[in-house]
Amino acid sequence: MSVFDEMQTFVKIVDAGSITGAANRLNTAKSAVSRRLSELETRLGVQLLKRSTRRMSLTETGKSYYERCVRILADIEETESAVTTESAALKGKLRITAPLSFGVLHLGSAVASFMQEHPELTLDVQFSDQQINLVDEGYDLAIRIAELDDSTLIARRLTPIKIIACASPAYLKKFGTPQTPEDLVHHPFLHYGNRADSVWTYRDKNGKEGRVRLNCVLSANNGSFLRDIGITGKGIMIEPSFILYKAFESGALVPILQDYQWPLLNAYVVYPPTRHLSHRVRVFIDFLVQRFGDEPYWDTCLNR
Repeated sequence: MSVFDEMQTFVKIVDAGSITGAANRLNTAKSAVSRRLSELETRLGVQLLKRSTRRMSLTETGKSYYERCVRILADIEETESAVTTESAALKGKLRITAPLSFGVLHLGSAVASFMQEHPELTLDVQFSDQQINLVDEGYDLAIRIAELDDSTLIARRLTPIKIIACASPAYLKKFGTPQTPEDLVHHPFLHYGNRADSVWTYRDKNGKEGRVRLNCVLSANNGSFLRDIGITGKGIMIEPSFILYKAFESGALVPILQDYQWPLLNAYVVYPPTRHLSHRVRVFIDFLVQRFGDEPYWDTCLNR
């Protein structure tokens, strides 16, 4: 086996977290992968991985060797890519994970356009509001709408996400329109269940910060579901504009408290730093950034 093949096998073992996982990714027998690892350690004369019946971890030498292997393999791929990508079509598989509501509402048309431009590319898109481990699950990238606290991932800002308070016209006609965030405590609130609690911070037009605890009458872990309940007049919501914009355009929901700013989020594209950013991943990320940008199309209704 060549040094190049040994490096590839070792990186696959580390990225997958096990010999079994690496064997699945390499589409080869577990015994063959185990033998390659043993032969590599014998040739180098060092132990790269600590192995037990339950887990596997890198030695200090193994960590250093792994990082060097990743860089070398990335350099090789980049060198070959630089020669071929200008004239060659994108090929291979692109695995993506994204939040459910954002994915269903906005990724469909984007992915369709990207596939139209790159017909030889295969995409695997999975929706989940949970933060999936990209390396363990074998994803190339994820779209995340959050304040990122995972320093092990590389992130690129995709687009700003505005948070808007709103209710149906029928609800506001019957119960009145809140004039300040403090007025919301007297109204039933439809709560997004993935938030830790129903306490919201805000800033007034002078930049002064306040906090309000809302009266949650319904909790659900899907914003589209809450939007549809809100349209029926069951309470007030505070949700991302990318979920609400069509209801604003049709008049089914009405923004309220627009002189106050709720916490601003961002959508990011994230990917593991240990995985070389392939040409197809880079092209897809550039495509998404250009498509959504600093002024996403779903916010145009708020500027009218």
